[in-house]
Amino acid sequence: MHRPSSQLLHDCLGNPLNLDDPASLPAVNAFIEGFLACEARAVEVLHAADDGSALVQACCAALHMFAESAQAPALARPFMHRAQAALARASDRERRFVAAVAAWVDGDLPRAIALHEEQARLHPRDLASLKLGQYHLFNLGDSPGMLRLALHALPHAADVPHLHGMAAFAWEQCHLLPQAEAAARQALRLSRREPWAQHALAHVMLTQGRLREGRAFMREASPLWTGLNSFMVTHNWWHLALFELELGDTDEALRLYDQQVWGVDKGYSQDQVNAVSLLARLELAGVDVGTRWHEVAEHLARRLEDQVLPFLDLQYLYGLARAGRSEAAALLERIEVHARQAQGSMKAVWQEVAAPAARGLWAHARGDAPEAARLLGQALPRMVEIGGSHAQRDLFAQIHLDAQLGSQQLSGAQNQLQPQWNQQPESWRLARLAGKLYTALGLPEVVATRPS
Repeated sequence: MHRPSSQLLHDCLGNPLNLDDPASLPAVNAFIEGFLACEARAVEVLHAADDGSALVQACCAALHMFAESAQAPALARPFMHRAQAALARASDRERRFVAAVAAWVDGDLPRAIALHEEQARLHPRDLASLKLGQYHLFNLGDSPGMLRLALHALPHAADVPHLHGMAAFAWEQCHLLPQAEAAARQALRLSRREPWAQHALAHVMLTQGRLREGRAFMREASPLWTGLNSFMVTHNWWHLALFELELGDTDEALRLYDQQVWGVDKGYSQDQVNAVSLLARLELAGVDVGTRWHEVAEHLARRLEDQVLPFLDLQYLYGLARAGRSEAAALLERIEVHARQAQGSMKAVWQEVAAPAARGLWAHARGDAPEAARLLGQALPRMVEIGGSHAQRDLFAQIHLDAQLGSQQLSGAQNQLQPQWNQQPESWRLARLAGKLYTALGLPEVVATRPS
């Protein structure tokens, strides 16, 4: 319902809120709380789409952008037009949020991030804006920026468990693991259900080689993964599957793939990359995944024209290539064309990182280990620039290591593998690879004399 003048209310975090219809307040709060808690109820703001107020329309536009597809901006723009038409009735905070979402729709991420940073300084309890800013910074590999945003808000919103979860993940992505664990533990003291804090703690434990502890923690947390959006629930199960795989329970990792990781929302980008990433890791660990690539590829084949985030495209490409789909070659060509035509802040990332990585993944999927090792070796030092987390990007390092082993680049493989094994002495996967490597190097005693 449209009203000629807005009424000042407050959202669930205490921020003043202008709505044309006060009955829209529960839907706005569902977006804020759902977005922060990674819950599916964030989409309830679409039920208030008839409210012409600027913030409601911008939230609806943001939901469409989270589809991470080539079509998303066109779907978001009608909402942005309505949001911008209502700016005269909006507060300074709301206008800044609208401008940040508009910049995102227009592909101007540096401007969007600058606006979210300004919002964090001026309105530190606008945590939906803060989380959106972290999302963009994460996709650009700027983890210090993620941390800076969270630290702006902490003195003003320390009562909100989700903020501690956001801070925990930012600390972890900055390799500041004790601080990450402390923030995650604080979030969980405030709310046992906080999924982003559980996720951050899983990252810490994986990185520190606390594999059995991490598996036990995620198993214990898993009954709480209810009401979450498809990405969060499948991604936390994905993390548990990684612990199972590292500890050698490949049957359980495969069962988790079938029953938890793949199947919640097969059309969603993040669910698709969870599936690709886990299947690839299982194969690299020597597991026969049967025909599972073929079903995933049916959905990946619809992603050929996206080129929204290079992190996503690289995994779409690898999944299509592992399934033997002709669309893999078409996607590789699309990535290379997009890289040549890229402009602005992402130009170098597409040209100097994503394109060679794509060719390297294509080569590996087709069995050309020397070419895969060469191209992935070129891209890996800058892979942080494509976005994704350390744990997610480790897939590309695992493929590179496999290519080195396959092309008998054993010295390079040893230099890559041994530091990882030092860090994760409980890992069955790394022990298995080390056995193969040191046998090939004529140094079997390295494995035989290693303390168990």
